[in-house]
Amino acid sequence: MLGPEVSRPYWPDALQKPSKDKAGLKPWSWALERLEKSHNYWIATSRPESRPHLMLVWGIWWQDAFWFSTGPRTRKAKNIAAHPYVVIGTEKADEAVILEGVVEEISDRAVWKKLAQVYNRKYGGDVEPLLMSSGGCVFRVQPRVVFAQDEHAENFADAVTRWHFLED
Repeated sequence: MLGPEVSRPYWPDALQKPSKDKAGLKPWSWALERLEKSHNYWIATSRPESRPHLMLVWGIWWQDAFWFSTGPRTRKAKNIAAHPYVVIGTEKADEAVILEGVVEEISDRAVWKKLAQVYNRKYGGDVEPLLMSSGGCVFRVQPRVVFAQDEHAENFADAVTRWHFLED
């Protein structure tokens, strides 16, 4: 994957126009750290009739994408089957990372085994038997746009950052 292109997000209602230069923008490593270390993630999906749905999931950042699993009968799995787009948010709103992406269901059990090892290192336990026995769904979210907001930055408005990923 090519690295993301950094810029300032479109902010039409800002009190003052954001700076044109890139000073103050967060480095991609800042976002990656939060994507990797967050314990819980918010996931927003759209129901088949387009109503929103928001839920918590556990997940991992692995191979330049966000991965999570869920049961095939869950609302989020049904929503993704109808609309394969999600928004993922890290757990700490004061250092938020918000990822908009396209979802791909992964059915390759060899990939599940590798994913389970990474997942187990983060959360403990052994997730593989649960995945295999429940017929769980494993999803890979390919990021398209990622936003960051850091309330602790010296100048919050100048630190709001957007990364745009080139599509494959």
